Amino acid sequence: MSISNAEWEIMRVVWTKEETTSSQILEILEQKTDWTASTVKTLLKRLVDKGYLATQKSGKSFLYSALVSEEEAINRQADELFDKFCQRKHTAIIKHLVETTPMTMADINNLQALLLSKKEEALEEVPCNCIPGQCRCKEHLSA
Repeated sequence: MSISNAEWEIMRVVWTKEETTSSQILEILEQKTDWTASTVKTLLKRLVDKGYLATQKSGKSFLYSALVSEEEAINRQADELFDKFCQRKHTAIIKHLVETTPMTMADINNLQALLLSKKEEALEEVPCNCIPGQCRCKEHLSA
């Protein structure tokens, strides 16, 4: 299940702090947003309902902690993005990301190693996963 941009802002604080209260989140995010305590609590409730956060009573307040790791959430978001496009367009998206992402030499070496390992399972042609009328792949043009 995807989360909104506002929910991402909340999650980034929770992942950083590991365990936090709504007032601590508000204090951090007021540098970037004009949210009220009510807005933060609404977003926290949504994240609890979506299974991203756990809540635990601590005195008069609640402590929030992540049930979904940052890496898992990023992967879910990336999968949802890629599901919106024909599989044949995925490499163009990856190319764009590589071109526009600042990287260290270690990042580049890791990507090179990953690409080398992918060579062993490379396809002759990436199949189109669209229904006719959703893309311009050759198998759909005659349909």
